[in-house]
Amino acid sequence: MKVAVAKYPIQAPADFAAFAERQAAMLGVAAAQGARVAVLPEYLSLELAATFDASTQADLHASLAAIQRHRDDWLALYARLAASLDMYVVAGTFLLAQADGRYRNRCDVFAPQGAHLWQDKLQLTGFEKGLGVIEGGDALKVFDLDGVHTGVAVCYDSEFPLPVRAQAEAGARLLLVPSCTDTDAGATRVRVGCLARALENRLFVAQSVTAGEAPWSPALDINTGEAAIFAPMDRGLPADGVVTQTTGDQVWVIAELDLDALDRSRADAQVANDRDWMVQLKPDLARAKLQAW
Repeated sequence: MKVAVAKYPIQAPADFAAFAERQAAMLGVAAAQGARVAVLPEYLSLELAATFDASTQADLHASLAAIQRHRDDWLALYARLAASLDMYVVAGTFLLAQADGRYRNRCDVFAPQGAHLWQDKLQLTGFEKGLGVIEGGDALKVFDLDGVHTGVAVCYDSEFPLPVRAQAEAGARLLLVPSCTDTDAGATRVRVGCLARALENRLFVAQSVTAGEAPWSPALDINTGEAAIFAPMDRGLPADGVVTQTTGDQVWVIAELDLDALDRSRADAQVANDRDWMVQLKPDLARAKLQAW
């Protein structure tokens, strides 16, 4: 399976038509290079706040409310592109209004045959909690992409071992991570989380990021990090865990995932964190005691 991850330069589209035109062009580039799965970044929907007046752009709460009018067009756009480009499109995330006036950070996944599934972000960052209107998801899913069981961990979720472990135990061999970070420390945290989840679970991890500056947006103002595809560090796979990553102004990196090499590494592992996972769950190891001298 060939997977593409984007280092997505944030822009300020004039209207939804301009946004849609850019999505078609960008995803067309990935499809032309043979990608079967294309991953866009977290908070992608907030780029649509640029289509409103300056006061709405500058007020994140107003932006969240305003972009809801684009939801149906968003769904139609990516469904159409997935079908026309014959690939799975992971459309970053859309901050979706709920009946109680709160929002979920939802990653929509579109299949080329027309199906649409999603994974909500589970863990909230301090920034998201501070807004007071975003809530975490309450369901953990695994999708079948051409026979490859695949999970989604939205940004901060990639830093938590147990939900990703549950996805791995449900058969996931690929983890998709749409992300958005505004500091080098944040970018490092998500990257280290991705590497750790690849190591622990013996799966591939594909991370997309936002890039550039958007001073008009309180959420997308500064963006940093590199898009990358990671693998467990074992025989037949990259020693540093990095299959490929963006550099400079590069927008897409694409890699053919060697699932056979993944299977071979499991059978002939130097270390077997995935198989040895249960050892750490022994009752005697559930609590540590301060040892007196």
